[in-house]
Amino acid sequence: MKKDLGVVRAVYPMPVLMIGTYDKDEKVNVMNVAWGQIASMDKVILFIGKGKKTWLNIQESKAFTVALADRDHMAEADFFGIASGNKMPDKFERTGLHAVKSDKVHAPVIEEFPVVMECELLEFAETEYISGVVGRIVNVKAEESVLDEEGKVDPARLNALLFDNFRSGYYTAGEKVGQAWGEGMPLMKED
Repeated sequence: MKKDLGVVRAVYPMPVLMIGTYDKDEKVNVMNVAWGQIASMDKVILFIGKGKKTWLNIQESKAFTVALADRDHMAEADFFGIASGNKMPDKFERTGLHAVKSDKVHAPVIEEFPVVMECELLEFAETEYISGVVGRIVNVKAEESVLDEEGKVDPARLNALLFDNFRSGYYTAGEKVGQAWGEGMPLMKED
């Protein structure tokens, strides 16, 4: 029997995304965003509040990077969600992480995060109910250490962080339990 829980954010898992931007002075800022998702084959949407440092930076630079946080950098990823770039000018520097300029878009690539999407701004999605940033993925970079023999990202090697909305915890993913677009195929057959 199910028990009523009221209004809770009952989506699990949520990605732990590190959004990298430059401000008008080319200073690196990184924001932790769990409320983001792939929107189509080459698009991503991030639900970021208008006025956040990252929002303002994207408005200025028209670009951003989206990195997948991993277990090895959980403390830094969590810090990027706690600290505000609007209030802490040395936010990125405090972590000791390293950034290089993307060769595809005007945004930083944080070297320590193993997978990064380089994105150009398509639009800001603002309605009465949402505030989002839509970007086109122009390239994805991945450390060789997280790639399988076929050159694809292996979740078991990635150790990507997942955010738990229920108890505000971080988890990792990795165990493959089935093959998408295959497990349900037996149900396609008519009796």
